Amino acid sequence: MNLFGTGALGRVVRSGVGRRRVQTVVIAVAAMMAVASAVVAGSLMVAATAPFDHAFDKQRGAHITAQFDPAKASATRLAETGKLAGVTASAGPYPSTAFRPVDRSGFRMPTLTLVGRSGPDGAVDRVEPKSGRWARKPGEIVLGTSFEGPSVEIGSTFKASDAADAPTLTVVGFAVSAGGSADAWATSAQVDALASQGHPVTSQMLYRFDSASTKEQILADRAKLAASVKSGALLGTRSWLDTKRAADQGAAATVPFVTAFGVLGIVMSVIIVSSVISGAVGTGLRRIGILKAIGFTPREIVRAYVAQALIPAGAGIAVGVVLGNLLAVPLLADTQEMYGTVSLSAAWWVDVAVPVAALLVVGLAALVPALRAGRLHTVEAIAVGRAPHTGRGQWAHRVLGRLPLPRPVTYGLATPFTHPVRALAMLLAVAFGTVAATFAVGLTSSLSAVGASQDPESRAAVTVTTVELDDIAPPARPEPPTVDDAASPSPVSGITAGTSRPEVADPAKVRAALKSEAGLKSYYGKLQTEVAVAGVSGSVRADLYEGDSRSGGYDLLSGHWITGKGQVVVPSRFLERTGTKVGDTVRVTYEKETADLRIVGESFDTSGNELEIHADMANFPSAEPSTFLADVKSGVSADEFAAKLAAVVRPLGGDATTVPPSEQKGVILVMDAMAVLLTLMLVAVAGLGVLNSVVLDTRQRIHDLGICKAIGMSPRQTISLVLAPVTAIGVVGGLIGVPAGYALHHVVMPAMGRAVGTRMPSSVLGVYGPAQLVLLGMGGVVIAVLGALVPAGWAAKARTATALRTE
Repeated sequence: MNLFGTGALGRVVRSGVGRRRVQTVVIAVAAMMAVASAVVAGSLMVAATAPFDHAFDKQRGAHITAQFDPAKASATRLAETGKLAGVTASAGPYPSTAFRPVDRSGFRMPTLTLVGRSGPDGAVDRVEPKSGRWARKPGEIVLGTSFEGPSVEIGSTFKASDAADAPTLTVVGFAVSAGGSADAWATSAQVDALASQGHPVTSQMLYRFDSASTKEQILADRAKLAASVKSGALLGTRSWLDTKRAADQGAAATVPFVTAFGVLGIVMSVIIVSSVISGAVGTGLRRIGILKAIGFTPREIVRAYVAQALIPAGAGIAVGVVLGNLLAVPLLADTQEMYGTVSLSAAWWVDVAVPVAALLVVGLAALVPALRAGRLHTVEAIAVGRAPHTGRGQWAHRVLGRLPLPRPVTYGLATPFTHPVRALAMLLAVAFGTVAATFAVGLTSSLSAVGASQDPESRAAVTVTTVELDDIAPPARPEPPTVDDAASPSPVSGITAGTSRPEVADPAKVRAALKSEAGLKSYYGKLQTEVAVAGVSGSVRADLYEGDSRSGGYDLLSGHWITGKGQVVVPSRFLERTGTKVGDTVRVTYEKETADLRIVGESFDTSGNELEIHADMANFPSAEPSTFLADVKSGVSADEFAAKLAAVVRPLGGDATTVPPSEQKGVILVMDAMAVLLTLMLVAVAGLGVLNSVVLDTRQRIHDLGICKAIGMSPRQTISLVLAPVTAIGVVGGLIGVPAGYALHHVVMPAMGRAVGTRMPSSVLGVYGPAQLVLLGMGGVVIAVLGALVPAGWAAKARTATALRTE
C-alpha cells in the first residue's frame, strides 16, 4: 500500500487533482520557483567555499603574512615573534622584494613579489611544486602556476628589470601557495642580488594562530605582532580571510540576492499551498461529508488532501531542480574560471536535499487545512455544504453599503470579510509579488550604478593618449588557474611573448597640444601602472594622476579624494588585506622610487581579486601620464574637438577620441537577467495565487451571482463586483510590499558588497525615486487585477439559469 492509498482513495486523489486544474498549476509553479532558486543558492554556496578550504588546509596556509622592515627588526627578533601567545606555528624570516621583469622581447611583465626560500616545505605555507624543481642557486626562479603558459615555461628566461646590467633569471619550476604568500621564489642570495640593484628588501614572516576565523581575531593577532617589535617595523600584513574572500567572491556575490528570491519563493509556496488546500476544503465540505458517509476514515481524508498538494508540487519540484541547474551554469562559470576543475552543475546532495526539504514544506503547509477536513463531522459537512457561516461579514456589508459607490462595488468590497483567511492569502500573495518587483527594480538599478561607478574615465568627453589607439594591443586572456592555485594573487597569466611596445609620444608635447586647443574646459593626466606595496604580495595596480582628478575619481566610502602629494586612496579590500585604516601610512614602490603615502580615502571598488590604489603622480618623479582625460566647454562638440586634436597629436605619436559609453560587464548582465527571470516567476506565481482565490470565491458564490443577475445586474457590473475587492487588496498589498521590497534591497545589497570585500556607497543604495515607488505600489493592483480578470470574465458570461441551479 503506498503513501496515498490505492483503489477508492487513489481515485479520490486523482479526481481532486484533475478537477482543480488551476490550483494544480498554481502549486506546481510555486514549488518550481522556490526549488529553482534554492538549488541555485545552494550550488553557489558550495562552489564558493569548498575548493579554497581544501587547498588552504592541505598546505597549512598562513593566517597572517607579515612584512617587516629589516632595519628595525632583526632576524632573531622576528623568529622570537613565533613564540607569542596564540601563535601555533610560524615560518621565516624570508627576504622579500618586488621587481618587474622584462621578457626576451622587451615586454614588461607584471610586478612580482619574490621571496627567498631554501625549499618549499615549512611549518607554515607548504608551497606545492606543480612542475620542474625548486631554485637551488642564484639565477634560478620558481613562478606561481598562474604564469605558466605557452610563452612562459620551464627553461624560459627573462631579465630582472630593463636595466642594462640586470641579472638574467631562468624559470626552473612552477608552484602554488594557497595562502598567496608570493608570486615567485628564489634563493636568498638571489634576493640579495636584486637588493644590490636598488630593489628594496623586506622580511617576510608567516604565522598560524589558534584564533583566526574572524576579522576581529585577525586584527587582534596583528596588534600582537605590531606590539612585539619597534614602532614602524611592521610594514604590512595580509589576512587569510581576505585571500579566501578573493578566491570565493566569483560566486559569493550572487548568493545573497539568489537566496532572497529563494526565501520569497518558499514563503509564497507555503502561503499558496495552504490557501489552495484550505479553499479545497472550504468548497468541498459536502464532498468530504459524503466521503465520510461512505466509509472513508479521517486519516484517509487527511492523506487525500495532502496528496492533492504533493502530486503537483512533486512535478513542479522536478522541473525546478532542472531549471535551477540551468540557471546556475552562467554563475558557476566564474567559479570554474577561478578553480579550474569545478563542475558547472549543482552538488549532487543539493539536488537531493532541496527537493526533499521542499516536499516536506509543502506537506506541512497542506497538513493544517487537511487536518481540518479530517476533523469535520459527517452530518455537519453534508448539511453545511458550500454555505458560509451565518452572519459572517454582514457588518462589512452594512458599513460599506453606506459609501457613495455603485452597489456592485460596495457589495464586492465586503466579500473579503466573508472569507477572511482566503482574503489574507490573496493579500500576502500580492504583497510578496510586489516585494519581488520592488526588490528586482532596485537590484538592477544598483547593479547598473555599480558598473558606472567602476568606469570613471567614461565621464570625460575626450581621451587623449600618448600612443596611437591602433597600436594598443588587447591584453592576453588569463589562463584559468587550477584548484590548488585558486588563491594566487597574480592578476596576469599566459603572458604573450613577442609583444613589442608601440612608439610613445612625448607626454609634454601631447599636453601642450591639448592645452592649446580651443574649447577645452578641464583635463587631468593619468597613468595606469603597477607598483609594489609593503605587506602585499604580488603586484598592485596603481592609477597615478596629474592635476585635479576629482572629476574622474571613484565613489568614496570614507575620507576624501587625493588633493596632492603624499596621499593615496585605497579600496576597502586593501584596508582589510593590510590591516590598515584611513589615516595610516603605507610604503609604495614604483620602479625604483619609494614613497610613504598617507591613506586619505576609502574607495568603492569591485575589481575582484586585484588591488588598486590611487595616488598623485608627483610622488614618483619618473612617472609620466599615458592618458589625458578632457572635458569640453558647453556648446562644443566632443567629436569635433577630438578630431581637431587628433590631427595635431597623431604626428607626435599620440591619438585622441571621444570616450565610448560605459558597458555593463558580463557578471552584472548575468545577475540582471537572473533577477528579471526570478521576478517574473514570482509575479506569475502571485498572479496565479490571486487567480486561485478568485476562482474559489466565484465558484462558491455562483448562486449569489445568479440571483444578482436575475434582479438586473449587467455583465459589466458583475465584473466590477468581482474586481472591486481584488483591487482593494492590490492597493493594500502594494502599500505593504513596496516598503518591504525597499528594506530587502537595503539588506541584500550591503550583503553582496561584503561578499566582495567592500561596503556600498549611497549612489548604489539610493536608487529609488518617489515616482518610481508610487508606480511600484501600483504594481500590486496590476498583479491582483490581472490575476482576477479570467474568473471575472467567466462570472460575467455565466447564464442566470445555470448559476441559479448551481450549488
